[in-house]
Amino acid sequence: METREKILEVAMEHFTRLGVRYVTMDDIARAAGMSKKTIYQEFKDKEQLVFNTFENSMRQDQEFFTKLNEESNGALEHFVEISKYIRSRFSNINPLVFSEIQRYYPKCWQLFEHYKHNCAIKTITDTIDQGKAEGYFRPEIDSNILAMIRLEQISSTFDPTKFPPAKFNIIEVQMAIMDHFIHGLLTDKGRELFYKINNQD
Repeated sequence: METREKILEVAMEHFTRLGVRYVTMDDIARAAGMSKKTIYQEFKDKEQLVFNTFENSMRQDQEFFTKLNEESNGALEHFVEISKYIRSRFSNINPLVFSEIQRYYPKCWQLFEHYKHNCAIKTITDTIDQGKAEGYFRPEIDSNILAMIRLEQISSTFDPTKFPPAKFNIIEVQMAIMDHFIHGLLTDKGRELFYKINNQD
């Protein structure tokens, strides 16, 4: 593994598990088995490291969604696979991460917002439109509005004032909201297929 990739991997693991604010460059250097000087040869400062770490993570997410779009058998399968991905992606994430980034790393937060509005919403809108065309999602719903609602639902689960980590498991919250959302989309035909897919797991 190249030095830069190793740093990004270790940084992502530390930031998501412990939070961004209190993880130091020394912590990352120690965990990566290299000197802090080596990290500064790749990244100007911690702000750049935070930005590039989450930029890399979002690139990986986009690659997953692109591949899923190419391989998926349909809109319902797409949503089911996304729910599995969310479980694996966020199973160990510290809910404070995103509030810390919003407060202390505004450039990185702008990156999240850009991704949300220029990629994520379009992906969800296209999937809902596909499900409507297939007869699995209700034809009268507004795909763009529902896509925006879905993104807000996902974002809200990382707000510790709404879902305190001591009281709620983030994965359980995500899955409960996803279940509620998908049932609001389904036609009778879609509901039948959805239950069939779930019973296969």
